Amino acid sequence: MKHFTSVHDVEDINALVQDAIALKSNPYAFENRGKHKTLGLIFLNPSLRTRLSTQKAAASLGMHVMVMNLDKEGWALETEDGMMMNGNKVEHIREAAAVLGQYCDIIGLRSFPQLHDREEDYSENILKKMISFSGRPILSLETATRHPLQSLADLMTIKELTPEFLNRKPKVVLTWAPHIKPLPQAVPNSFAEWMIKAEVDFVITHPEGYELAEEFTQGANIVYDQDTALQDADFVYVKNWSSYSNYGKILSTDKNWMLNNRKLYKTSNARVMHCLPVRRDVELAAEVLDGQNSIVIHEAGNRVFAAQAVLKKMLQDNF
Repeated sequence: MKHFTSVHDVEDINALVQDAIALKSNPYAFENRGKHKTLGLIFLNPSLRTRLSTQKAAASLGMHVMVMNLDKEGWALETEDGMMMNGNKVEHIREAAAVLGQYCDIIGLRSFPQLHDREEDYSENILKKMISFSGRPILSLETATRHPLQSLADLMTIKELTPEFLNRKPKVVLTWAPHIKPLPQAVPNSFAEWMIKAEVDFVITHPEGYELAEEFTQGANIVYDQDTALQDADFVYVKNWSSYSNYGKILSTDKNWMLNNRKLYKTSNARVMHCLPVRRDVELAAEVLDGQNSIVIHEAGNRVFAAQAVLKKMLQDNF
C-alpha cells in the first residue's frame, strides 16, 4: 500500500479490518515497526479525532510525529501552476510538498472542500500535488471527496458489534440528517464506498436532491423514505451532507429527518453511529446519543486502531 487515500488503495479490506481489531487487543505488538521513521501530519482544516487518534497510532508503532496546522502556522499556499505569485500567496505547493518529503517518511494530509466549485473540489488538486511533489507515501486525513480512515474505523466497529448469531448480512443504513450549514460529502461518499465492498446489506436514505455522486453509490439501495429504509436496520449511520447536484447547497431543513427514539423503534434495535462532531437535537436527538443504542464513542475509539493498522501496512510495504 503506497498511499492510503480511498478503499481502492486497499488490497484486502477484511484483512485490514482484522488487523485493526488485533491491534486493539495488543496495541504495542509492533512498537518498533516505525522506529526512526517520521510521520508528518499536515492540517489545512480543524481536527480532533483524526489528529489525536493518528498521533496515538503512530506513537504505538514507535514513530516520531510532527504536526503542523498549515493554514494557520505556515505561509499562504499557492496550489495552481502557471501563476505569477505577486499576490498574497507566499509559497507554492511544489516547494512546500518537496520540503515536507525531505523531513518526513510518511505524510498525512487533511484538506476540506470550499463547496463553491464542484469540479475544483472533486479534482483533489492539493492531494494529488502532495503525492506528486513530496515523493512520499501519503495518508489521507480527509479530503474534499473522502475520509477513508473514518470509514475503516466504521467498518471495524460494525464487524466488532455484529452479533455472531445473526444468520444474515447486517443491514446498514446511511441516513441524511438536517444541519444548520452545508457540509461536505466526504464522509458519506467514503462510507458508501467502503460499505459497498463490505459484507453488509447497504441502504442509503435521503431527501430527493441529496443524491451522492454515482461513483460512490453504485451497488447501494437508495430509498427516499426514511421510515422504509430504517425497517429492520442493524446499524444506522447518521450524517448530514450538502447537495452534490446543486453543489454545496442546503435543499432541505426538514427536522423530521432527525433520528430519535421513535424512529429507532422501526429498526432491529439498531446501533447508532456518527463520525462526530455532532450537533445535538439538530442532526441527532440527544435521547439517542445518550441512550444504549449509541455507539459513537466506541466508534471514535476505533479511530486509533484503524489508523494504526494503516500506518503499520504502509511502513511494511514502503520501508
